[in-house]
Amino acid sequence: MTPQHPAERTVPVERLRLGDHACMGPGDIEGAGESPWKVFTAYTRTSLARGEKVLLVMDPDDLTDDEVVALLDRGSGQVVAARAGGQLSLKRSTEIYVPDGRFQERRTMDAYASEVDRARDEGWAGLRVTADMSWAPRMNLGHDRLLDYEASVAPLFADPLFTAICWYDRQRFDDDLAARVGKVHPLRVMERLDSLEVTETPDGGRFAGTAELSTRTEFVEALREALEHRNDAGPSHVVLDLRDLCFMEAHCAWQLISVAASLPAGSEVTVRCGELLGLVLEQLGAEEVPQLVVRVEGEDEDDGEGDGKGEEDGVG
Repeated sequence: MTPQHPAERTVPVERLRLGDHACMGPGDIEGAGESPWKVFTAYTRTSLARGEKVLLVMDPDDLTDDEVVALLDRGSGQVVAARAGGQLSLKRSTEIYVPDGRFQERRTMDAYASEVDRARDEGWAGLRVTADMSWAPRMNLGHDRLLDYEASVAPLFADPLFTAICWYDRQRFDDDLAARVGKVHPLRVMERLDSLEVTETPDGGRFAGTAELSTRTEFVEALREALEHRNDAGPSHVVLDLRDLCFMEAHCAWQLISVAASLPAGSEVTVRCGELLGLVLEQLGAEEVPQLVVRVEGEDEDDGEGDGKGEEDGVG
């Protein structure tokens, strides 16, 4: 039997850290998906800027290498230079997974371990991989075997230099796999850069993605739902985990403070966030609201539910 993890945590691609194993595709809200290349572009350009090597493992029938580089580069010249300098590598899934027409788990894991070693030897800060998993249905690989493989690669991610997104194209995988694939990946990447996902937690809620003009209404409604209806009988105690918000506009930050201030005396709203968002809330007057407690958390304070990467929080 494939080991089953608790329900996966959903994060924007900007929140992936070295050592993370994530999936993208199945499980996303119907109709919310768009071209994955927007996410891959953000992932690639951020990784290159951090001095990490990027390996894109694509389907043989996908875009050509030159087309991919042009798509990611967008005329900046940075991705073109990265490819020329060896920081960006492009391979086809057949090279990694089925070089002789057969899939062998151990051989595939060794191939990725070799790529990590190569990135280290070349002096890069880490290796970030995006892998199109469409090779599996082409090989008629059974779901159980595919998921067992995904679970078995966990030792690769014990090396903090390795990060991977396994992309499952919804047009090539059926509903059965879509329901199971998230269980063997600790993280699921949001397929849109400008989206918001709210997850109810026992003590409040977790907000992931962006709180900006396009998601403002959704953010405020979710905020009011979490705070105002927690306990209609009196004071409430709520924890809002905002560590996976990679951007929050000032209007949304102000709404958070205002809604907290409107709660009955004795209520407590604890906001877990990164340093930048904490600073903005402070500047907007959060310290003057007795119902609001802003808890700034760094990377070392991760409890498995958020990555605490406060330095990447954006507020505008």
